[in-house]
Amino acid sequence: MAKLLSCVLGPRLYKIYRERDSERAPSSVPGTPTSVTNPPSSSWDTYYQPRALEKHADSILALASVFWSISYYSSPFAFFYLYRKGYLSLSKVVPFSHYAGTLLLLLAGVACLRGIGRWTNPQYRQFITILEATHRNRSAENKRQLANYNFDFRSWPVDFHWEEPSSRKESRGGPSRWGVALLRPEPLHRGTADTFLNRVKKLPCQITSYLVAHTLGRRMLYPGSVYLLQKALMPVLLQGQARLVEECNGRRAKLQACDGNEIDTMFVDRRGRAEPQGQKLVICCEGNAGFYEVGCVSTPLEAGYSVLGWNHPGFAGSTGVPFPQNEANAMDVVVQFAIHRLGFQPQDIIIYAWSIGGFTATWAAMSYPDLSAVILDASFDDLVPLALKVMPDSWRGLVTRTVRQHLNLNNAEQLCRYQGPVLLIRRTKDEIITTTVPEDIMSNRGNDLLLKLLQHRYPRVMAEEGLQAVRQWLEASSQLEEASIYSRWEVEEDWCLSVLHSYQAEHGPEFPWSVGEDMSPEGRRQLALFLAQKHLHNFEATHCTPLPAQNFQMPWHL
Repeated sequence: MAKLLSCVLGPRLYKIYRERDSERAPSSVPGTPTSVTNPPSSSWDTYYQPRALEKHADSILALASVFWSISYYSSPFAFFYLYRKGYLSLSKVVPFSHYAGTLLLLLAGVACLRGIGRWTNPQYRQFITILEATHRNRSAENKRQLANYNFDFRSWPVDFHWEEPSSRKESRGGPSRWGVALLRPEPLHRGTADTFLNRVKKLPCQITSYLVAHTLGRRMLYPGSVYLLQKALMPVLLQGQARLVEECNGRRAKLQACDGNEIDTMFVDRRGRAEPQGQKLVICCEGNAGFYEVGCVSTPLEAGYSVLGWNHPGFAGSTGVPFPQNEANAMDVVVQFAIHRLGFQPQDIIIYAWSIGGFTATWAAMSYPDLSAVILDASFDDLVPLALKVMPDSWRGLVTRTVRQHLNLNNAEQLCRYQGPVLLIRRTKDEIITTTVPEDIMSNRGNDLLLKLLQHRYPRVMAEEGLQAVRQWLEASSQLEEASIYSRWEVEEDWCLSVLHSYQAEHGPEFPWSVGEDMSPEGRRQLALFLAQKHLHNFEATHCTPLPAQNFQMPWHL
């Protein structure tokens, strides 16, 4: 009877992976009473095949879940319509509540029938036995057996907690349950007295901004967090996850961040191979509709690196909602997991981000200054110009206020606080982070990210002459045009390197540098172009084109 109840309340099982020869172990662990036998790998290399009763009951419950999601998103319009028609009176609501209660009882009956279907299936009974054993005793053997199954991630046991590192328990300056530290935007009206009357006047605008950010704004910014989109992508995500586990020996793990959100991660270990790049770990930060199952992790994987992918809060197996604070909290526990559980030193960790993932990447670079390098692909400097691009001009004040207060993705500000090597990859046909049209390459916000970084690190070089030369170079949309501008100013790379080496030897590596202070305009132009070419590479593609492995290069450093 207890097993039947477990089948009724248990998670949905999607796939049973084939067990690789390198991971096979004895069928049980001596001395461990909660160990269970391994699933036979020869006949179970397929998607889990439910019995007819479970299959039909699952279809009904899945359809009910979709209808509930549609009702949730359309509820404001439905309530308004019902109110106008007079259907919200007590005499109409009471019968409706009876219908709703009856429907819930029917769905509960369907869930019980699904449990009976699972109970009659030996594959599911084997799975639920392993899952219960793992929750009771999280031994390495039980976790290894559980990893052979792909199921609803909500039931996966937590593998790593944000407080697990001993340094976190002893440190007072680390993250709290409220979250990690973020850079706060400056007030819109500086010098204004923050009196009670002014707060009351601002209250309607603040309420409006909050409502916009938590309804339309967040879903527009992170469409991957919308349940209906995830439901449509589920077969693709399952297929991508199977490829990572079965072909790349990926290991899935659940991390708990300081805000309580559970983060879905996938780790592929290449340290045992002959290639030296396998000793380096690349942490991948996905875009606003990207998942590690089908995202940018494929690029460093093909290049031979060890890779750690993770999903934004609210994406696939990760819980929560993807607001900046939650994003930073998730990134923090991912980096801690890489250092304290996977055993990588910060000097061996590279942060690679695509598109909106640049926010968490630059936050990690700012917060963990010993990280090896940062690679930002198709990213931007600030969210406000891109948000204004897609909204009406009459909403300019509301959009700016909403972004600054609730969705402040200040990538450039965070990146400028990092002292290590940085590489920016600009898509020359990018249709997402340009503020006009894809053909107008100067409206690509990746340009602004480069300029702000160089102006912070080399303010004397990026004076008027240097800034003008870099802007001309950024107008080039092909390698031929780049080379033409580069040769026009007769850039001598050996001379530029000698100047930078001499300054570093005398003043140290800490940015910003005052190099170029006593330099001629021609010298500043040469040095500015040299630095721009070292920090930004062009890739002739649109925003969503996967980056080839040969374009995944380590950033330049002295």
